[in-house]
Amino acid sequence: MSKTLVDRAVSDAMPIKLAIIMRGLPGSGKSYWVEQFINSKGMEQANHIRQHGLFSTDRYFYQQGQYRFNPQKIGQYHQANLTAFIRALARNEPIVICDNTNIAKWEFMAYEAAAEALGYQVKVVLVGDPDDDQHQQLCAQRNQHHVSLVHIQKMAQLFEQ
Repeated sequence: MSKTLVDRAVSDAMPIKLAIIMRGLPGSGKSYWVEQFINSKGMEQANHIRQHGLFSTDRYFYQQGQYRFNPQKIGQYHQANLTAFIRALARNEPIVICDNTNIAKWEFMAYEAAAEALGYQVKVVLVGDPDDDQHQQLCAQRNQHHVSLVHIQKMAQLFEQ
C-alpha cells in the first residue's frame, strides 16, 4: 500500500490523539496497512508507536517466537489486549492502534468507547471486502496463521459492516 493511500485514510492533519481500530479478515492486509502507516511517521515516532501504541491479541499467542493459537485463551488474551490498549490511552499516547480482526461490532466497541471517552479521534479502518469471494481466497492464501478458506468464509458471513 502506498503512502498516499495511508495518508488518505488518516490525514496528515491528525488530531493530537488518534486511535485506529483495524478490521478485516485474517490475511486481508491489516498488519501491512499498520506497518505502512507507522513507517510513514518517521523512525523515532514509528519506534515509539511500535513500543507503546500498537496492540494485537495475536501477540499473546506467541511463545518462544512461535505462534501457538489456543482457543481456551482467546477471551483472556482479548481482555489483556483491551486492558493494554486502555492503559496506553490513559498515558495519552498520541497514536494507539488495535490490530485485530474485529469481525463483529461488539469486538471493538470497548476500544472505541474508551478512546472516545479519553478524547481520542477514532478511525475505524476496514481492509479489503469481506463479502468478496476473491478477497476471501486471497486471505486464505496469505494469512500467517494458516486459517483455512472454510474458516475465513465463515468469518466473512459473520462480518458486520
